[in-house]
Amino acid sequence: MALPARARLSLVIVAALAAAFASTQVASGKKKAAVGGMDEQKRALHALNRLAFGPRPGDLERVTQMGVDKWIDQQLHPEKIDDSRLDARLASFRTLRMDTRQIVENFPNNQIIKEVAEGKAPMPTDPERRAVYEAQVEKYEGKLDRKEAAKNSAGGNAASGNAANEQDGAADANAMSMQADAAYGRRREEAQASTIKLRELLDLPPEQRYREILAMSPEQQHVIANRAKGAKADQLMEGLNGEQKETVLALNNPEQVVVDELMQAKLLRAAYSDRQLEEVMADFWFNHFNVFINKGADRFLLTSYERDTIRPHVMGKFEDLLVATAKSPAMLFYLDNWLSIGPHSEAAIGPPPPDRDRPRRGRAIPRHPPQARRPKPGRASGLNENYGRELMELHTLSVNGGYSQQDVTEVAKVFTGWTIDQPNKGGGFKFDAKMHEPGEKMVLGHRIKPNGEKEGLQVLRLLARSPQTAHFISLKLATRFVADDPPPALVDRMTKTFLKKNGDIREVLKTMFASPEFWAPEAYRAKVKTPFEFVVSAVRASGAQVDDARQLVGTLNNMGMPLYAMMPPTGYSMRAETWVNSSALLARMNFSLALAGGKVRGVSIDNAQLVPKTADAGEAVARLEASLLGGDVSRQTHETITKQLEDPKISQRRLDDPARPPNVGVIAGLILGSPEFQKR
Repeated sequence: MALPARARLSLVIVAALAAAFASTQVASGKKKAAVGGMDEQKRALHALNRLAFGPRPGDLERVTQMGVDKWIDQQLHPEKIDDSRLDARLASFRTLRMDTRQIVENFPNNQIIKEVAEGKAPMPTDPERRAVYEAQVEKYEGKLDRKEAAKNSAGGNAASGNAANEQDGAADANAMSMQADAAYGRRREEAQASTIKLRELLDLPPEQRYREILAMSPEQQHVIANRAKGAKADQLMEGLNGEQKETVLALNNPEQVVVDELMQAKLLRAAYSDRQLEEVMADFWFNHFNVFINKGADRFLLTSYERDTIRPHVMGKFEDLLVATAKSPAMLFYLDNWLSIGPHSEAAIGPPPPDRDRPRRGRAIPRHPPQARRPKPGRASGLNENYGRELMELHTLSVNGGYSQQDVTEVAKVFTGWTIDQPNKGGGFKFDAKMHEPGEKMVLGHRIKPNGEKEGLQVLRLLARSPQTAHFISLKLATRFVADDPPPALVDRMTKTFLKKNGDIREVLKTMFASPEFWAPEAYRAKVKTPFEFVVSAVRASGAQVDDARQLVGTLNNMGMPLYAMMPPTGYSMRAETWVNSSALLARMNFSLALAGGKVRGVSIDNAQLVPKTADAGEAVARLEASLLGGDVSRQTHETITKQLEDPKISQRRLDDPARPPNVGVIAGLILGSPEFQKR
């Protein structure tokens, strides 16, 4: 069976470009600094590839005209940049503006639905919210019914050792089989009816269609949701406003609405925000203080985490960011600190015994201090070391930061009592003194006196101002912005700035951006883009219009970098070896061709804006190399692309028909998949 043209093209071009990629990797390792460094255009392109998610059409000329240094200073002060156009794009995503309690109330989780189903919480009176709750209660009760039926079936089939009981069991099994057949028949009838109903719905005006959906039974809504896939799903949503779309989607899975809007917003911000450095830093810091979205309550806690914890501090003081993450319900839940109980706390051993203190020299001396009492038999202390370990290993000192296991245990004790008020209902941070381990702690040779919640703040300040932390954060920033193995001299200068300026992130960035190492020719296109950086930069470079980012989110899943879904607290790697292999190159090439060819759902590209209709193949290649790569393309990549265009099955031109216009989508796709574009 012959492969489709695009699949055949992908395999051929990936093999050729893999060799080109390898050769450019070797070459980049042998580069020597040229006298005078980069020219102004290269400086502009380098800045756009490092401080931004790549240039958009016209950005290179605009930054060159403004002056690279002036543009960098502007990006370092994002509050001065008007980003209203991005705000308009995100306006329909209501969850981005909700606090966590509002999210839970409007898009209920399983715990809330269980309470409503059991009569422990009221059903909303608002028609839209009520429809969502009713649909979820129906699903919840259906699951209970199925569990009960399965339990009864297992009981009916068990051997009873009694002939009469065996007959009763057989009769029950036969009755249940008949019920199952009847249920199957009903489901088939409902499916056929839903197909007809879906066709009727798609023909209705938006408002009437919306009212019809809300008026359906939860069973009908569920079937319709399962039937409306792809283009039909788009038709079902066509003409509805943002709130109406959210409600229809929430009928099937309310929590997924929150997740989808968060993920789409991340892509849209990276692609369209004029505050590009702020977006790069928001991505950097979220990855540094990683939280896994699919751990229970974090599915609805992450919206506030990114908006209220990460974003306000991306260029502020590191200590403020560290404290904000430590108190974030999302982090407390992810690393289980909200459950951590001191071994000698009141929560572990109960309240202290009656006061039988005896006076000594005018002071009351407790006969049974908390440390002397023992936990109740069979009762675990509940001390959780996850946060204490990751705080030092990943957030501050680094894995080689000079701390011991004893330090981990002591830090864990310090943070007992840092918990969440009703996490499944969207509650915030609280300090619970009953969970807190009493007594002094010793952390990194420093004595932490008993002081409740303030013990944690003291440890966070100690860690934030440590020279090891300053070096570790500077190294990570230089790895993101300069090279996989950044020059030690640069990292040392950044570390000095960090310590001198009390962890001022903006000042550390200024030191890095002003360094000769950042502008050295060997730093130019020396960093391989992560899948997220690659997808966003392709959208930006092509001038794509994203109306629905869900398929772009799915693309990142396929490339091995699902958004907010790195399970370990390490975050995603920024180094090339993680992302460079044949499978990854093939996935990137397939995406590039699909994007440029208008095959990505929810995304459109006007190729006429990139290349005039009158251009021949040679002119089209030249123009696209200029617009997508800044004109900086290797001879090997250029020859590989032009050679593929000689194949009429790929270029869609007959060699004896020069009048037919070239396939701009294929040319653009090949360039977006090139080694040059995959580096920044």
